[in-house]
Amino acid sequence: MITLPGLTRAARLLTRGLLVGLLTTAFLTPFYLMLRNSLMDARSLTSPEWTWWPSTMHVENFTALFEDPTVAMGQALGNSLLIAAVTAPVSTLLASAAGYALARIPVRGRGVLLGLIVATLMIPGSVTFVPTFVVVGSLGGVNTLWGIIVPGLFNPFAVLLFRNFYLQFPSEIEDAGRLDGLGWLGLYGRIALPSSGAMLASLGALSFIDSWNAFLWPLVVGQDPSAWTAQIALSTFLTSQTINLPGLFAGAVVTVTPLVVMFLVAQRYIVEGIATSGLKG
Repeated sequence: MITLPGLTRAARLLTRGLLVGLLTTAFLTPFYLMLRNSLMDARSLTSPEWTWWPSTMHVENFTALFEDPTVAMGQALGNSLLIAAVTAPVSTLLASAAGYALARIPVRGRGVLLGLIVATLMIPGSVTFVPTFVVVGSLGGVNTLWGIIVPGLFNPFAVLLFRNFYLQFPSEIEDAGRLDGLGWLGLYGRIALPSSGAMLASLGALSFIDSWNAFLWPLVVGQDPSAWTAQIALSTFLTSQTINLPGLFAGAVVTVTPLVVMFLVAQRYIVEGIATSGLKG
């Protein structure tokens, strides 16, 4: 909470309201500009005269977006949705299982494995980009959706978050499960995993957003238009040969809408998940 000493209560409330209003305006301005520009024609977009809202709304920009024969926007959106819908739950569950094993199962070399996972966070993505592409290409993953999906299923940062979460998990609950005859797999599947709902939701939402926004890896692997994602299809509206500003902004509105919905639905879980991960300040 923002505290402003030396001011009366009314002045503090007014100041906080102004700060919240300014921050909200700064946050919403890009969305307003994107929506406004998507409803304008090319001449209005390049006009030096400023207009707060188009006098004639060109809704046909959105229909033209999906009728463009050169860019299969509908298929690209479907590819992005499939990639994100697979990557988010699978990567989150894998990280959860790995985090639980590192936190609870006493196996030899667990510390070394944890150190290796931490070390991978220090390696820039540009260093592993080419080797990863060589491996995926040798396995026939170029121009396929699985070639885009598989390298994104392993998230070492999420593993560390889940490990910290399970380290704080009450061991007494697991002791009760052992009395009922549960092994490590049963303890994880029946007790630990259902208790980490906030972490699963928050990291799943973040993974969905990250997968949806990915550009460079899908661009390199999905070279054929049939494997394009929404971000790649969107980039084709502004190239050195063609400039389609109405289509670009209309596509941006369509592309960002699932992310806005995802954030509005999962924002409470994102905050709660990070707060319970053991990394809060």
